[in-house]
Amino acid sequence: QVQVVESGGGYVQPGGSLRLSCAVSGNIFELYAMAWYRQYPGKQRDLVAFISSDGTVTYPLPEKDRFTASGDNDKKMAFLQLNDLKVEDTAEYLCSAELRQFSDSVRTTYWGDGAQVTVST
Repeated sequence: QVQVVESGGGYVQPGGSLRLSCAVSGNIFELYAMAWYRQYPGKQRDLVAFISSDGTVTYPLPEKDRFTASGDNDKKMAFLQLNDLKVEDTAEYLCSAELRQFSDSVRTTYWGDGAQVTVST
């Protein structure tokens, strides 16, 4: 029942910007964290930003200076602002949500299908 859906991806020229959105729906007893990942074709997922329930954001990648993530716990949404995009930023960007559906449920991470970002001239 829980769904994670990304939006806002697309085609952009180098130096451009995109704002990705992630919406979580379904039965959510408590949302603990959300995160954004980058995945190149055939490669492992890299954590772009981790958003805790209190709004604290961690950026593990060198690209952190160009990426800004935020979350809205009330709306069950997360956002990822991608600035000064480069060709090497071309990838699928995935959103995840760590949540508990019910009070007696185990914490589970749900994934969206991803949003494609293509940076090219």
